[in-house]
Amino acid sequence: MHHFLICPLRAFWLSITLGLSTIAFAATPGDTPHRQERQRTVLSGAPQMEVVSSIVNIPPGQSAEMHFHHGVEAAYVIQGAEIQVPDKAPMLLPTGRSVMNLRDVRHGGFVVLGETPLRLFTVHIVDKNKPLYDIPPSH
Repeated sequence: MHHFLICPLRAFWLSITLGLSTIAFAATPGDTPHRQERQRTVLSGAPQMEVVSSIVNIPPGQSAEMHFHHGVEAAYVIQGAEIQVPDKAPMLLPTGRSVMNLRDVRHGGFVVLGETPLRLFTVHIVDKNKPLYDIPPSH
């Protein structure tokens, strides 16, 4: 009887441990420290694509580099903040705003201003086995 109790308990803790490992991945090498990957899976019906969900937290004074993706990025602003793109006036990126960035379209390149961090929930549908994002070459 004791043996049967130990095995289910071990199985339970193993499933919890493995489950938690799929919830929060560390940022991949070369990735921004502002992004915490939550889940990643192959896109059903398109095995060459994958879906990646993340939380992005950019503190005041920090920036989001200009970059592009090998697929589509959808984002939802969890916590809005004031941002500034170089040579542009500051603007508010409000809580509740949704954003869509298409394949190979450069975006980012802004600094978070004020005292409030910018928090985003992002979903990328991108080419599998390519970097989640790339930095465009300098002009």
